[in-house]
Amino acid sequence: MSNSNNWASVIDSLSENHQETLLGASLSKQFARLPLWLSHPSNIGGFYGFLIALALILPYIFAGEDNSGWMSDWALHCALLMAACFFLGLCSTLITAISGRFPVAPPRMILYPMPFVGLALLSINRTDILTIPPFLSWTLILLPGPLYVHLSWAPRWRLLCMIDDGKNPFEGLEHIEDEEKTYPETEPYDSEIESVVDDFENGEEE
Repeated sequence: MSNSNNWASVIDSLSENHQETLLGASLSKQFARLPLWLSHPSNIGGFYGFLIALALILPYIFAGEDNSGWMSDWALHCALLMAACFFLGLCSTLITAISGRFPVAPPRMILYPMPFVGLALLSINRTDILTIPPFLSWTLILLPGPLYVHLSWAPRWRLLCMIDDGKNPFEGLEHIEDEEKTYPETEPYDSEIESVVDDFENGEEE
């Protein structure tokens, strides 16, 4: 991060809710420690593609009887994976910049197991144990990374860029929160209902 001292003072001045929105969970906090140029959503997406490519080495080595050309196939698919995830991260950056939306917590319970399930299905398919549609395997493998970048990291990266430019990304939201806190509480019971209840009680006493 550039101007880390200034960043720390700005972040410390934010409320706990805004700090949580800005920094997110443990994974996003790790990315937030990187320089902005390195933590660009397209770079994070490309890094996910590289991690997936590393996990595909063993399925490519042991797939089929003739595995002499596995290196070239793996290198080609590695480049395609990284390029696709990089491009999707760039698209998420543009969409977030246009929409100006805030980060959304991704469904971790669903996203986290998906690459492992997809990798297992791809390994089963490539070793001819069962015939599994490749589209299903590749969707499970590829979807979690770009979806996390689109929902969570790209909006946070936009907020961090605004702070780096000296802007307050939560400007105006504090006023709304204060209004909600000071909004007068409504009566617990409706006045008409109270009058009906009183009339009923008076009728019983008579």
